Amino acid sequence: MDWGTELWDQFEVLERHTQWGLDLLDRYVKFVKERTEVEQTYAKQLRSLVKKYLPKRPAKDDPESKFSQQQSFLQILQEVNDFAGQRELVAENLSVHVCLELTKYSQEMKQERKMHFQEGRRAQQQLENGFKQLENSKRKFERDCREAEKAAQTAERLDQDINATKADVEKAKQQAHLRSHMAEESKNEYAAQLQRFNRDQAHFYFSQMPQIFDKLQDMDERRTSRLGAGYGLLSEAELQVVPIIAKCLEGMKVASDAVDAKNDSQVLIELHKSGFARPGDVEFEDFSQPMNRVPSDSSLGTPSDGRPELRGPGRSRAKRWPFGKKNKPRPLSFSPLGGSLPSTLPNGPPSPRSGRDPLAILSEISKSVKPRLASFRSFRGSRGMVVNEDFSHLPPEQQRKRLQQQLEERNRELQKEVDQREALKKMKDVYEKTPQMGDPASLEPRITETLSNIERLKLEVQKYEGWLAEAESRVLSNRGDSLSRHAQPPDPPVSAPPDDSNNSSQDNKESSEGPPSEEGQDTPIYTEFDEDFEEEPVSPIGHCVAIYHFEGSSEGTISMEEGEDLSLMEEDKGDGWTRVRRKQGGEGYVPTSYLRVTLN
Repeated sequence: MDWGTELWDQFEVLERHTQWGLDLLDRYVKFVKERTEVEQTYAKQLRSLVKKYLPKRPAKDDPESKFSQQQSFLQILQEVNDFAGQRELVAENLSVHVCLELTKYSQEMKQERKMHFQEGRRAQQQLENGFKQLENSKRKFERDCREAEKAAQTAERLDQDINATKADVEKAKQQAHLRSHMAEESKNEYAAQLQRFNRDQAHFYFSQMPQIFDKLQDMDERRTSRLGAGYGLLSEAELQVVPIIAKCLEGMKVASDAVDAKNDSQVLIELHKSGFARPGDVEFEDFSQPMNRVPSDSSLGTPSDGRPELRGPGRSRAKRWPFGKKNKPRPLSFSPLGGSLPSTLPNGPPSPRSGRDPLAILSEISKSVKPRLASFRSFRGSRGMVVNEDFSHLPPEQQRKRLQQQLEERNRELQKEVDQREALKKMKDVYEKTPQMGDPASLEPRITETLSNIERLKLEVQKYEGWLAEAESRVLSNRGDSLSRHAQPPDPPVSAPPDDSNNSSQDNKESSEGPPSEEGQDTPIYTEFDEDFEEEPVSPIGHCVAIYHFEGSSEGTISMEEGEDLSLMEEDKGDGWTRVRRKQGGEGYVPTSYLRVTLN
């Protein structure tokens, strides 16, 4: 069924319908254009949102980027950013394949429709003109027929009138004959015009207008099909990005599954572990006993069993305080008579060479050295802190890690410079053998610069190795203090004055030994553990080779030479130290980073 046959008399209906179809096409184009603007705005807002929540600092400078929850959040932001990119791609596809193409097609359809309806109106105008000519010839024929009849009646009346002259009768007959002839011509003209109009009308209704209507039908069907394809492009643009969007959503799911609470706790430990020993117990000060003591009574703080209390090194050292600004030991305080008292031992026994009352000396020390309670109020952040090259502003454990990172970085740079020097040497040899490839002298500046860089990096490596050894010794020292504090039972509070005999024997012992130093106070701590090791020998759990030379100057450490084979007695517990045994005898701790370990 076609329009030319079924709708031959619905010219105005077809005109309205085709106009409505083009209006619908324009409305859809406008809809897609606004949809494109919505997608672009949505993508822009998503990107702005992602930019707002991205960290300002680069990942290598941001310690929070080491946490799995932060990494997952950054991955989610990246996936959202990729999702925004897919929305922009949808907007671009709709703008190009729908808006632009359908707008151009709509203009073409409007021109074609205009041409077809102009042709139909022209055919209608021609048919109307033919009908007007037919009407005119019909009216002329009718008029001529009436006049001919009237002239015939007049001639007949004069012919019957006896008073009319012959001339009048003859004239009337001629007039009637003329009118009759004119009526006959009008009749022939009307018949011809009628025949021509019928032919034109048949051509108009059966050929010309059906063709125009069929063209309009074809145009409208093509427009409808193209509009349907435009509808499909809307969904096709979405389907094209569905796999990528699905990957974005899958990435978000993977990011959510990657959050590891245990790992984040461990990362926090690694980032902020200071390496300090825990603060010791606050000593009991008994003010209920009489304060009269003879100068020879120097056994204050010594328990009744005669053993010297090991309070000072692990309990009142200022450098062990984890929340202070600096990590430096306090200088020694000298008595007026030349005897030295370490300020890090405020509760230890005074020097026997001092003639002053030990309680008076203890009172002065107590006034100058206040016990610091473990309080988080004394904690300060790192803002405004002066950053030293050896990272001495950091706690021992963090200092060790940073120094180890710097050392590894310098070693990588050194290896890179060495490789570059070897490559330049090979290139120079090639130039010397084949001068046409280049001038060997042109490589001398670069070789000299590389050698200079190698020397500079070697000095930096040695510098960082020294700092690292000091930091690891400090960590090991803190570790030994912490172990000794856990191994030694806590001292009971003093409730009664100690026995005079014990005090006298203790004074004689201390007088012969002289004033104790800080290292002297540490000696019994490691001696206890060495005795435990001797009582319960442990078989090696592996062997290791010393990569670097290490001078074990701190208590509890052991020296080793580069390339020396050692027995592995205890693995690294996370503090950067490993216990080894030399073949010549002797055990101690050495830095783990200085070893190449092989377990049994």
